[in-house]
Amino acid sequence: MSILTELARIWLTRSVRPFSFTSAYDSSLDLREEQNLGLYLHIPFCRTLCSFCPYCKVPYQEELAKAYLDALLKEIDLVGGSLPSHRQVTSLYFGGGSPALFAAEIGRIVKKLREYFEISEEIGIELHPEDVNEETLRLLKSAGVTRISIGVQSFQESGLHALGRTLEQPEQIFDALARVPFETVSMDFIFALPGQSFEELRRDIDMAFSHGANHVAIYPFIDFTDTTRSFPKMPERQKRKLLDQITAYCAGQGYVRDSIWTFSKPGTPKYSSMTRDNFLGFGCSATTLLRGQFKINTFSIPAYLRRIEEGKLPTALTLHFTLRQRMVYYLFWTAYTTVVDAGEFEAFFGRKLDRCYDFELRMACLLGLAKREGNKYRITPRGAYYYHYFENYYTLSYIDQMWHLLRNEAFPERLLIR
Repeated sequence: MSILTELARIWLTRSVRPFSFTSAYDSSLDLREEQNLGLYLHIPFCRTLCSFCPYCKVPYQEELAKAYLDALLKEIDLVGGSLPSHRQVTSLYFGGGSPALFAAEIGRIVKKLREYFEISEEIGIELHPEDVNEETLRLLKSAGVTRISIGVQSFQESGLHALGRTLEQPEQIFDALARVPFETVSMDFIFALPGQSFEELRRDIDMAFSHGANHVAIYPFIDFTDTTRSFPKMPERQKRKLLDQITAYCAGQGYVRDSIWTFSKPGTPKYSSMTRDNFLGFGCSATTLLRGQFKINTFSIPAYLRRIEEGKLPTALTLHFTLRQRMVYYLFWTAYTTVVDAGEFEAFFGRKLDRCYDFELRMACLLGLAKREGNKYRITPRGAYYYHYFENYYTLSYIDQMWHLLRNEAFPERLLIR
């Protein structure tokens, strides 16, 4: 597993140099050169902790949540106060955890962000199914939220049981969505669960699109170090068959594939907190991606609170990219959208895509993983499967290693990912 990702890294970056994260600290962030900047804000509280979820989260405690909110507003002041002027950003996404536990405070947070940033496009938020009620949705809409993503995971009893979840009255969710509309309503589902059939996944997709969703995300189950599962892994051949069936069914229904994992009704603005050129993160575990560096905040809430109280940014690790490393990161997440635009690549890096990766692009087309359409490369269904396959290795070799370290050390000195 690690050999595959290491060889890919060496080949694509043209270097044996690993990704080297250090505790290098910046007292402020220079955002003057960053274009198409997005915002991400992490709320690490849940009513109960799902065993399959790898993200930074803790059980909700009222006093701790209040302290966290105060620190979050101060962090926004720390970053925003260092900017030379009001800064335009494309979007704002709230993730977690269960961000809707702060539903009554989302408007206050957005107002604080607007003191320093002008949000030109969408505001999105992740929701636990338990939070999808009319009162909460109206609070979020009044705060400016335009896109929501509901972590349903499955409507089927067998799928919910495997994940340790219940969903007793989905009709309440559907009724709330009918009463409080949003620009995008996405529902998340997990596939490759034990004994899961295409028919069960088809029912999930149909139920979502016929009851308020105009966008669905269908993710494979991934084993992270700090998560648990009580069932055997689905064989890769069966997993691929399911993915092919999902893709063919959604295409037959006229849905648009707008990323490797997502399908939407035509004309629907997609929900994606990941696919942006650059983004700025606030809160525990939030990441910041800039042209030349990648940063991740501490996972420890007490350490986060102390740093903010000291008037310092909560950065735990920083990676300074080489040019080729940044290109690989850009291409990985751009390929996730299923389309790599050579013109956009050149605008971002000042280099022609086919001169940097001519051999790789030719091979991708020759092997049927992508096809060229003018100045763009579109990922094929075959390519989408292999993206799934490689992304699993990438997640376990890179993301999982980093998250596991940060769960055990608030501010580690160094992390080398080979």
